[in-house]
Order: sequence, then C-alpha cells, then structure tokens
Amino acid sequence: SSIISTETWTVCVFQVGDRDDSNLYISMKLKAAAEIGINASHVRLPKTATEDEVLRRIVEVNENLEVHGLIVQLPLDSINPMDTEKVTNAVAPEKDVDGLTSINAGKLSRGDLGDCFIPCTPKGCMKLISQTGEVAGKNAVVIGRSKIVGAPMHDLLLWSHATVTTCHSKTTDLAAQVGRADILVVGAGKAEMVKGEWLKEGAVVIDCGINHIPDDSKANGMRVVGDVHYPSAKEKAGFITPVPGGVGPMTVAMLMENTVQSAKRFLKTYQPGKWNISYAKLKPQKPQPRDAAIAHSFTPKSIGRLAREVGLFSEEVEPYGTTRAKVRLEALNRLKTQPNGKYLVVTGITPTPLGEGTTTTTLGLAQALGAHLHVNSFACVRQPSRGSNFGVKGGAVGGGYCQVIPMEEVSLHLTSDTQAVMAASSLVVDTINARVLCESTQSDKVIKNIILLSGYVASEMMAVLALSTSLGDMTRRLARMVVAYSRKGKPVTTEDLGISGVLATLMRDAVKPSLMQTVEGTPVFVHTCPLSDIAQGNSSILADQIALKLVGPEGFVVTEAEGGAELGMEKFFDIKCRSSGLHPDVVVMVASVPALKMHGGGPAVTAGSAMPKEYSAENLTLLENGCNHLKRQLENARAFGLPVVVAINTFSTDTDAELGLVCEQAKLAGALEAVPCSHWAEGGAGAVALGQAVQRAAETPHQINFLYDLEMPIDDKIRVIAKSMYGADDVELLPQAQQKVALFSKQGLGNLPICMAKTHLSLSHDPERKGVPTGFTLPIRDIHANLGAGFLYPLVGTVSTGAVTHSYELLSVTHMNADLEHDMEYMGM
Repeated sequence: SSIISTETWTVCVFQVGDRDDSNLYISMKLKAAAEIGINASHVRLPKTATEDEVLRRIVEVNENLEVHGLIVQLPLDSINPMDTEKVTNAVAPEKDVDGLTSINAGKLSRGDLGDCFIPCTPKGCMKLISQTGEVAGKNAVVIGRSKIVGAPMHDLLLWSHATVTTCHSKTTDLAAQVGRADILVVGAGKAEMVKGEWLKEGAVVIDCGINHIPDDSKANGMRVVGDVHYPSAKEKAGFITPVPGGVGPMTVAMLMENTVQSAKRFLKTYQPGKWNISYAKLKPQKPQPRDAAIAHSFTPKSIGRLAREVGLFSEEVEPYGTTRAKVRLEALNRLKTQPNGKYLVVTGITPTPLGEGTTTTTLGLAQALGAHLHVNSFACVRQPSRGSNFGVKGGAVGGGYCQVIPMEEVSLHLTSDTQAVMAASSLVVDTINARVLCESTQSDKVIKNIILLSGYVASEMMAVLALSTSLGDMTRRLARMVVAYSRKGKPVTTEDLGISGVLATLMRDAVKPSLMQTVEGTPVFVHTCPLSDIAQGNSSILADQIALKLVGPEGFVVTEAEGGAELGMEKFFDIKCRSSGLHPDVVVMVASVPALKMHGGGPAVTAGSAMPKEYSAENLTLLENGCNHLKRQLENARAFGLPVVVAINTFSTDTDAELGLVCEQAKLAGALEAVPCSHWAEGGAGAVALGQAVQRAAETPHQINFLYDLEMPIDDKIRVIAKSMYGADDVELLPQAQQKVALFSKQGLGNLPICMAKTHLSLSHDPERKGVPTGFTLPIRDIHANLGAGFLYPLVGTVSTGAVTHSYELLSVTHMNADLEHDMEYMGM
C-alpha cells in the first residue's frame, strides 16, 4: 500500500530496435508499473542507432535525478555492432534495477546483498523458494550459468546457506546431480530437458525456461514450454512453477520492487536543492607554508566528479585534463526554469601594496558557505592576466588556504581563453595592416578608403567576452566592434572588414566558463579578465548565470568586482548588471588594517625594503584616519540600495583594539555588519562568521538602484560618477573629449553606459593621493566608444588604454599623405 500511495518512483525502459518479443516484455513491465503507481517511461532508439548514441542516451538517464530505475531491454536490436556488456555496464549501479552491471554482480558474489541490486529473475526465484520452507543446509542444483539467471542464482542460494552445485552443458552426470537436489533451478534454454524421473521426491523445482515447440493445436502452431518436462515433473516435485505463469510474473514484480528500493535509497541521501558534494578537510599549518606549498599539498577531485556533484551533465562538460573543464552553454538552457540562488558581489577599498584580498575573500566566503555552513556555494572569479610583464603582479587565484587549484593550471594557459582573445586581436591588426598596405600601393578603386587602427582591440574583446550572455550575443558584439576609421573619420567595424565570423569562431570556446575548484573542493568558475582601470573589471555574466542556476534558490554565488568600490563595483552595477539583468542581494566590502593605515597617511612601502613600523605596531590614530576612506567606499556601495557587510581581512599584526575600531567605524558608516576574517590562514573555517552575516543580510529587504539613467547626456553621466563615487568637485572635459561628446551624441550613442578609464590606486585621478581626496576637478582628456562591449570609456587623467600602435608605424613607412596625418591627429595616435 505504501508503494501505491506514492508517485515519486520512476523507472525508464531503454530499447534499441523493434523486436516483437521485446515489445511484449516491455508492455508487461509498463503495465505492471502503472498498476502499482510507478511512473514508467519508454525510450526507444531505432535499429540504426550506433553504440555511441546508445551510451550517450544511457548517460542522460543516469544523470536524470527524476529517474530511479533504468532497464536496458535485451537483446539490442541494431544493424550496428553493439557490445552488450559495455552497454549494460554503462547503467549507473545505483539505477541498475535489473542487477546486470558488473559492479552489482561483484557485490552479489561477495555477499554484499544489502548494497546491490539482485537480478530480478533470481530474486523472484528466491522469493518463491523461501515460501516452501528452510533453505539453509539444503542441497541445491542450478542448471545454467548465465549472468541473468544461473550465476546470480548460485550466489543467492550460497549466501542463503544452501550447498550449491552448478551444472551446465559440459556436466556429464546431469541426471544424477538433479536426483540429489532438494532445490532445483533450471535456466538452460533447452525445451523440457529435465525429466520427471530425474527428480528427488518432494523437490522444489523452479523452471526459468521459455521455449517454443511445435503444436498443431495452437493457432500459431507453437506452444510455450519450460526447461522442465512439466507433466512428468509435477508428479514427483513437492513444488513446481508452471510455464508460462510462474517465474515470469515474479520477475516483473521484483523489477518493481527494485525500482522502489532504488528510489528509497536515493531519497535517504537526497535533500532537495542540496548538492551531494564532498569537501576536503583542512589542517592549516603554523607557521604557514608558501602558497605554492599549500596548493601542492592538496589533490583535487577529478573534474568529472566535481561536475556531477554540482548537477552538471556529462555532455555539458568538456574536460581539459583531469582538473579543469569548459562548461557548455547548453547547461544554461536546461536549467532556465530553475530559480536563481542568492547573488553576492565582493568589492573592496582602494587597493594598496599592503593587500586587501578581494579574491581571497571571495574564495574564502564560498568555502565557508559550502564546506562549513552546508549550503550550495559557487565562486566566480576572473582568470589571471599575464600581460606584457608576464604576471609580475602574481598569477595564482587567491592565496593561503583560499585559492584555486591546481595553481599552475589556473596561472598559465588555463583553457586558453586569453590566447583566443589575443589570436582574434592579432587577426584584426593583421587585416587592417594588409588593407592599409594594399590601399597605399594599389590603384584599384574597388577598395576605397585607407583604414586606421584605433587601438584597445584585445581589451575590448575581453570585455565583450565578459559581457556576452550567449554565443549569439558574443557574435553580434564582435561584429559591431569599431576597430578602425576611414580617412574621412567613418567608423569601420569587424563586420565591414569581413572578419566578424572568423573572430567568433576563434572565440567560440572562450565564451564557455572554466570550471575548477578551491583547496576545500568548492566549485569555482574562472572566466575572463577585463581590467577595472580600462574596462569593467568583472568576471563573466555567463559564469554568474550558470552558477546561479546550479546552486538553486537556497544557494549562494559569490562573484568579485576588481579594484575599489568606486571603480569595479560601480561598473558591476551600472554596466554588468544592466547587461545581465541580474540583481545582487548583498555587497561584501573587503578592508584590512594595514591598508587602512596607508589610506590614513601611513608611509609609502617600497619593494625590497623593511616594512615601516606603523604597519606592524598598533596605531589607532593612523587607522582612524584611514577609516574615513572606508566610510567613503561604504557610501559608494550603499548608493546602490543593497545591504553591505564589511569583511576585515586580518593580519597577524592586527590588535583587538584595531579590529574593534574598524568594526565600530564600519557600522557607524552604514554597514549592516563588520566581521574580522582569517580565511587566508584557516580556509573557509576562518570566514564562517562572515558567511553567517551574509546569510542574514541576504534576507533583508532591498532594491537595486543604478547610479544614473542611461538617457542622461554623456557629460552628465560622467559628472554623476565623478562626484558621487570619487568625490570630485566637478569634471573638466578637454577639447578632444568635448568633440567626442558631440560626435557620439550625434551618432546616437549617448544612451550607452559609462566605463571610466581611471587609475585604480586612488579615488581621484592621481594614483599618489590616498585616503579621501577632496578639492579636485576630474580631467577627461578623451572619450572612446566600445560598441562591441556596449559602453563609452572616458580617459581620465594620464591613464593609458594600451592602444596598439604598430599599425601607425606601418602607415608611416608607406608615406601617408597630409589628409591621413590629419586623421591620425584626430584619433590621438
């Protein structure tokens, strides 16, 4: 009755081909399932199916949490070669309700009956035998040794303490062996081979055979009989099963029982919305080893296992070795109806050489939420950028006991996204160079305009990658990128050059987020690396979107915004959130005592020199001055309408008084909570209090505010950012910038968001001015349009975008005329 009252059990029958006998057996199974309230589905592949297609479909059913039992109907009726053993072993052991996989067979042979599925026919036979009396100590004979009946039947009788003999086609004294049997199970597939006179008086006879013999009295000319000659055997046997109508119905009943057993086992461990994920147990060492030593002390889970743990299907994962993988965007389509999880953005005070630790905090918070607070959590971070200095600023993602592993893989090529961007950028440059050379040396008028590179190509492509919401969206963004100008100042796009499709092809894999893990085994998406000083400085939208679906409505996604709150966080909201449509629930503001002391007027730090004593000794005056910077950044964060939690990334030199002062000042400035964290030294355990604070903050009522309306004039949007985020008195648009405002407004680009290209080392445009600069006017020397990324980027002060200039050198060599030189001056090259 308990089975009938529930509709949570589900079984799937998998068939290849269209054999009449298979169809009959399947219809019996489906009918039996319906009669007792089990949901049953029938997956049928055509006879033309290949072995690979069959295996892929089986994996799909394996990974479907709504299916508890999977039956592969044999034989596999295909015109293509099929390895039956391989196909049956592809069924997940926990769903193998037929009990045919090698894993279940192995457990049965070892006697692990409570941890395996018993094949249905032998299980049904044992049910029948047990009704006749005691099995222990009886002589049992099994005729046949197939993996479906004979072999498992032998094991079941043996573990029921019978004395078992297995007979087969090579047994010479079969009749004599049968004559000694108290229990006889026959599954040889030979019609009526066992005669009644062979039997021991009162024996229990179980006939598993199904054979067809000629019979003129039947409409089809055939009669179904077993392996035992029933008319003679029933006169001598104490119990005997008829054919048909004996073992067959029991087999179907046991199939249903196994399905229910599978569902119950699943529900014992399954918690709706919770991942079945394993975490590494940290044992932090003191003194703490170097980051590389810590990273090398952990063995990461296989990437396939991690993917399964977080709910990704095999076909949605493209492994790069054993510890990293690309996640296909099809996963987002599959999960589109799944509610999003909670969304956290980690930002910080303005960076200093003393360290704030936004990435480390992002990872530590994710580890705390997952490994210690037992909620689904995903971190989304940017990948390291080598740049022209080959990563002099450091390559690893995170540090201490909060980092992504393996360190070398995440630090170097990862999954070659950066290489794809650089290849695409080089294609643009080479195309322009070839075009310029051709037009400067040929008289053919089919090509009409000399083209001039405008710079910033690779950076914009990375920004495009980070802001794309699909492969199609990325393709469209790449096509509208302005990469050059004609001699008359007309913008030229990659579509105009005829290379947008090639660019999309080069970057088609780069658009997929890369899955890795932390030292504690929590999942991480490492994807894209736009810089915050000249781009938006956030990890990709697609990584966040997929992660939010995977964690479920009760889980958390922790994403980072590079640089200070006035820069990376502002762009996160006003650019990234506008593009994605995703609205965060909490802002986490990272600060540290040493960094705040520097913002409070502490001395400069020089690489290779001793650390000034102000940073290692208690200095409440210096720290209190520095808290003014924290208050300013908290004002910036709160301007977007969300609750803010301050994470104080602690150092060994911090005193209780210093930490107390920062907590007090943060709360006075509007932080919901302020929490000292020791995740760098302790892993997720050191950020549990932060995780709990974030959980509380996510439940508070909130509504996102954007800083400006997109319809505002360009110069007004710039002014709003400068005054509200940086504390500038006003902005000064230099002549070049004024020209661009007029030009872009005329071209209909005035409604694009603003991405300020400003130093990340100060609230102002001067990197040397720490703390809270006042009394300054923000100079805007120029404005460029990134139409692919979809924003305008003003150049603030002397900040450099790293514009490519080698095309200019080529043009000089080709003796450009005065008109071209004028164009170059106009473009600021």
